[in-house]
Amino acid sequence: MSVTGKKRLPIGIQTFSEIIDGGYYYVDKTPVIERLVQQNKYYFLSRPRRFGKSLLLDTLRCLFEGRQALFKGLYLHDRWDWQQTHPVIRLSFGSGVMRTREELDERIRHQLRKSREYLDLPTTPKTDIPGEFSDLLELAHQATGQPVVLLIDEYDKPILDNLLVPEKARELREGLKNLYSVIKDADPHLHLVLITGVSKFSKVSLFSGLNNLNDITLDTPFNTICGYTDDDIDRVFAPELPGLDRDEIRRWYNGYRWGGPEMTSVYNPFDVLLLLQKREFGPYWFESATPTFLVDILQRRGVFTPQLDRLQAKAQLLGRFDVDDITTEGLLFQTGYITIKDVLEPMLGFKLYTLGFPNREVESSLNDLLLPVLGISQSEAQTHQLSLLDILQRHDLAGLEAHLKALYAGLPHDWYRNNPIARYEGHYASVFYSHFAALGLDITVEDASHHGRVDMTVEAFGHLYLFEFKVVEQLPEGKALEQIQARGYADKYRTTGKPIHLIGVEFSREKRQIVAFDTETESPP
Repeated sequence: MSVTGKKRLPIGIQTFSEIIDGGYYYVDKTPVIERLVQQNKYYFLSRPRRFGKSLLLDTLRCLFEGRQALFKGLYLHDRWDWQQTHPVIRLSFGSGVMRTREELDERIRHQLRKSREYLDLPTTPKTDIPGEFSDLLELAHQATGQPVVLLIDEYDKPILDNLLVPEKARELREGLKNLYSVIKDADPHLHLVLITGVSKFSKVSLFSGLNNLNDITLDTPFNTICGYTDDDIDRVFAPELPGLDRDEIRRWYNGYRWGGPEMTSVYNPFDVLLLLQKREFGPYWFESATPTFLVDILQRRGVFTPQLDRLQAKAQLLGRFDVDDITTEGLLFQTGYITIKDVLEPMLGFKLYTLGFPNREVESSLNDLLLPVLGISQSEAQTHQLSLLDILQRHDLAGLEAHLKALYAGLPHDWYRNNPIARYEGHYASVFYSHFAALGLDITVEDASHHGRVDMTVEAFGHLYLFEFKVVEQLPEGKALEQIQARGYADKYRTTGKPIHLIGVEFSREKRQIVAFDTETESPP
C-alpha cells in the first residue's frame, strides 16, 4: 500500500489471485462464501452482467484448491480446513459469440480438453459431449480421491446472444442442455456445483432432472454475494472518496436489491471503480454493452415508459425466462434495468414484488436509449435535451411550452402507423416522461397507466414542476390544471421552500399535438 493508503482499482479484473497479489482493493466476500459452501451442494445464481460473478467463481476455485496464502487477512482464512482440497472444473461461455450448434460444441470440447490438461488427467477415447463431460468428472474424482467442485460461468450467454433469432436460440439451448444434463447423474463425483448467469431459464429447458438445484438469486442470506454495499464503499474505498459527493454516488449507482426492502442494497462494482478512477459521474455500466434484444423486445411490446418505475410481478413471473416465454418484467429484472423496491405477502406462500429503477444511471440511460423507440432519433434527441436543459435552468415556462410542441411536431407520421405502441394513448405520456427522465433529473411518477395520464413531479435547478398530462379528442378541456389544483398535488411540496410550477398539459389525439399548456406558479412564502 502506498503512503496515502491507496491501492490499485481492479477494473475489469476477474482473477482473484491477480487482485490479491497485485495490490488491488478487494471487498471480502468470504463471509457469504462460507455460508454458501456449508449449506447445500447444488446452487444457481442469477445476477446482471458486470456484477462480479466471474470473480466470485474464481475465488471459490482458489479456495478449494487450497491456495491459503491468497486469503491471508480475509474472514475465511482462519476458519477453513486448508488440508482438504478438491479438484475444480470451471467452464465459461462468457467470451465470444457462437451462432451455431457446431460452434458451441467446439467450444465445449475445447473447455473439456483444457480442464483435463489443467488437472493432468489422461486423454479418454473420443465420444459424444455428455460422455466426455461425464468421463472428466469421474476421472477427476478418481485421480484425486476427492469429489469435484464444478463452476459454470455465463451458462446462458450463447442463448442470449441469439435471442432475436428464436430458432438459433433454441438450437444453442439444446446444445447446452446436452452438456448440463450430465450433472444429475454425476452426483457421486461432485462436491459442490455453482451455476451463474444473467437470466434464469427454466430447469426443464436446460437442467433436465436436476430438481435439487437451489436457486439463491432472491435469498436473503446471499443478497450481497455480488456487488458492493454502502459499508464496503465507506470502509474499503475510503482513500478514494475525498473530492466526491457521497450522496451523489449513492443516487447514481446504489439501489440494487434481490429481496425485500429491508435487505441491504448494493452498488454495481463496475460503476464504482470507474467513478473512482475517472472522478466524474457517468453511465459506465449501461454503456458497457446494453443487449440489443432488450430494446427490440420492448419496442415490439409497446413499452409504456412511465410505468417502468412502478411495475409489479409475482416471484414466479420474475423467474420465468425462456426463448419463447419472456415476460417484460422478468427481462428487465434479470438484465438489471429494474430491481425490487418492495415486497407484499397478501397470502401465505405468495409474494408480490414492486419493481422500479435501481438508480439515476439506469433511469436516465434507459429512457435515453428508448427515445428512438418512441419516434425521436438519437441526433434529434441530443438537440432536444440540450434545449430542455437550457429552458429548465432559466425556469422559462413559455419556452417549455414551445419546446414540447416542437418535440411532438417532429415525430414522423409514418411512425404512428408502423409501431404498435401508437395504439396506446400512453405513447404521448411516454415521450413526455422519457424526454425529461433521459436528462437524469429527479422525477417522481405518481400515477402511470396505459390510458395516457402521468402525474409527474420534476425537481430541477431549485424549482419544482408538477405536471398533469391528459389526452383529449381534439379541443382543449382545461381539466388538467384543474385536477392539480382540486386534488392538492402541491400541498406536500410547500414546505420545501422552492418555487412550485403547476402545469396542466392536454394532448389532442386527433391533432397529435399539445392543445393546452396551462400554468400557475406558487412562490415560496
